[in-house]
Amino acid sequence: MNVFVTPSMLGQVVISGILSGALYAMVALGLALIFGVMRIINIAHGPLLMLGAYATYFLYSALGINPFLTVPVSMLALFVVGALLERTLVFRVVDAPELSSLLLTFGISIALVNLAQLAFTSDLRSVEYLTGAWLVGPFALSKARLVAFVFAGALTGLAFSFLQWTRLGKAIRATSQSREVAMVCGINVQRIHLFTFGLAAALAAAGGALIAVIVAIQPEMGQIWTFKSFLVIVLGGAGNYPGALLGGILLGLIEQVASLFLTTQLSEVVAYVLLVLVLLVRPAGLLGGRQT
Repeated sequence: MNVFVTPSMLGQVVISGILSGALYAMVALGLALIFGVMRIINIAHGPLLMLGAYATYFLYSALGINPFLTVPVSMLALFVVGALLERTLVFRVVDAPELSSLLLTFGISIALVNLAQLAFTSDLRSVEYLTGAWLVGPFALSKARLVAFVFAGALTGLAFSFLQWTRLGKAIRATSQSREVAMVCGINVQRIHLFTFGLAAALAAAGGALIAVIVAIQPEMGQIWTFKSFLVIVLGGAGNYPGALLGGILLGLIEQVASLFLTTQLSEVVAYVLLVLVLLVRPAGLLGGRQT
């Protein structure tokens, strides 16, 4: 446990927290989209991220493609996977009680993890690319995390711009606000659900592709990301897209500051304690409930 904290140490953890928070925000944005539009909590979000990480690993190890250039390929592949899941399974529980969607997506999650264990085994795999750090004054910036931060920030910005300015994005927001009114206005809600689930899976895949250059890959790696994504949208407000960005940055900062004062094991507990506190004190999240 660290007792003495210098300004440079505090600055380092703030920078690290923001770098991690951008990734959290981008991954959680997909979960917030699905909940906002379809009212489904997708437990399979993390395993979809895991598939994106494996796609990057094999494209890098087998074909030698720059792992950051695999991001669009992983996104496209997982968009198709997400759309297929929505069209074959998820659409059946859109208007069902929330427990039904939780059980369904939990089952999908277990199936994806077990299929990955059969196909890829449980061995740890890594994408050794862009290792080391750049020194900027007293601060050390991990090369992989910094580039991942730039990609995550750009993709999050593109996603927000898409929702804000495009016709399809406006249709998604309208469906999130009121499905009935959207249908009256001529919006094909089933197609919006299909696209939304695919887009969320693509964002999860982008997160997996970027995380692959930072941490080791294994079939169960997505579980912790499902939890963190859920925590981010609880922090920001379920279904609130700007809230997902705020929640991601906050979670990254809180984790890094906690690691400065606590052991690694205890710092991980902080996230769980934070989830309980937010649910008790402000269950609607920092930015309130659903937002379009």
